[in-house]
Amino acid sequence: MLPTLVLVGRPNVGKSTLFNRLTRSRDALVADLPGLTRDRHYGRGRIGERPYLVVDTGGLEPVAKEGILHEMAKQTRQAVDEADMVLFIVDGRDGLTPHDHIIATQLRKTGRPVLLLVNKAEGMQSARVTAEFHELGLGVPIPISSAHGDNVAEMIEVALDELPAIETEAEAKSDHPKLAIVGRPNVGKSTLVNAILGEERVIAFDQPGTTRDSIYIDFERGGRQYTIIDTAGVRRRGKVDEAVEKFSVVKTLQAIEDANVVVLVVDARDQITEQDAHLADFVLQAGRALVLAVNKWDGLDEYKRDTTKRDLERKLHFLSFAKHHFISALNGTGVDALLQSVNQAYAAAMAKLPTPQLTRVLEEAIQKQQPPRVGSFRPKMRYAHQGGSNPPLIIIHGSALDKVPDSYSRYLERTFCDAFKLQGTPLRIEFKSGKNPFADKKHVLTESELRAAHRARIRGRKLYG
Repeated sequence: MLPTLVLVGRPNVGKSTLFNRLTRSRDALVADLPGLTRDRHYGRGRIGERPYLVVDTGGLEPVAKEGILHEMAKQTRQAVDEADMVLFIVDGRDGLTPHDHIIATQLRKTGRPVLLLVNKAEGMQSARVTAEFHELGLGVPIPISSAHGDNVAEMIEVALDELPAIETEAEAKSDHPKLAIVGRPNVGKSTLVNAILGEERVIAFDQPGTTRDSIYIDFERGGRQYTIIDTAGVRRRGKVDEAVEKFSVVKTLQAIEDANVVVLVVDARDQITEQDAHLADFVLQAGRALVLAVNKWDGLDEYKRDTTKRDLERKLHFLSFAKHHFISALNGTGVDALLQSVNQAYAAAMAKLPTPQLTRVLEEAIQKQQPPRVGSFRPKMRYAHQGGSNPPLIIIHGSALDKVPDSYSRYLERTFCDAFKLQGTPLRIEFKSGKNPFADKKHVLTESELRAAHRARIRGRKLYG
């Protein structure tokens, strides 16, 4: 499971700016206006090889008794219940306020680990900007600048170091697939789990929100071991009201990270929604193999089936690498074929790619289409090797590879997937440029080179006067 970091603080202290920096996104709105963030934002961050989940919350106004500020405060307190670590952000420019004292008292009562961050500290002496915040009694304050990135990476390392060690990708690998069943509420996830298991193992009821937690179940099918994860439905943030359901969102995102293969279930009788696309995008960012299950396909007429297929192509076009299955979980139609695709996607995600074959495919791809020139120079790719799995990572070595455009990187991804028949898993490419050993060295002319240069200057003066 990934550690969950929750950002807490008064309005307008820079929580959303820090969220965007940690997730390397612009998902959270940022403006010099208190109370801009109201719902919670969930994102995925990484420092080195250490991934984590980060949650942005609305400003916590502990004195608000009603209205939107009260609702924002209630959401923030619920978010703290999800946290492995709370990042309490205060404003170094405003100084310590009575509201900061109240929030600190509330955080101490939760028993959650808290890291105190003094934001907007750029250009200020660390000792001076943090001095008055020691009286909050939450440990040594850490000065940062979420806008400029000052001390942010170091702060995240401190936060993760204080948490219990989590499984690395290598430790999480097992000899059997873990598949997470995810989707919006009431699309038939629990019914599909029961159809795969061949028994009524989990509650399936025609009411959104029946499943509240991620349920791990080991089973055997066709002589092979599996672990299936039934997750809570993830609906649009504005539709999530109950505290328990808000907690379920984090559990679902953690289940995706924990899985090898994700089965994304959509409802054929409903439109493909923006939330379906957001959930698919999170699976893609996590690098997990994916199979798309279009459920409730039985009983649809040809017009509705054609409309649904066009909707899939238009809204989930970025899932072209994944197998699509049109199933009925209630009747068990298409479930066997779905599980075969899960096996194929798992094999692709865990595939071992030999270095000689990777380099050969790379050379053939370059012969077919060279990387575009950057000015008068063309990036040179020398060899490739595998850097990891789940998802497969291919590392390409050469020179000036930081100039390779995204379009050419996608071309290489398609080439490698076709060559190694990697169906059902995203593939990532990382470029590493070799360092020029003479880049930092100034060439000193030898005595003979100096004489030759002198003779050349004399000849030039004789020729041109």
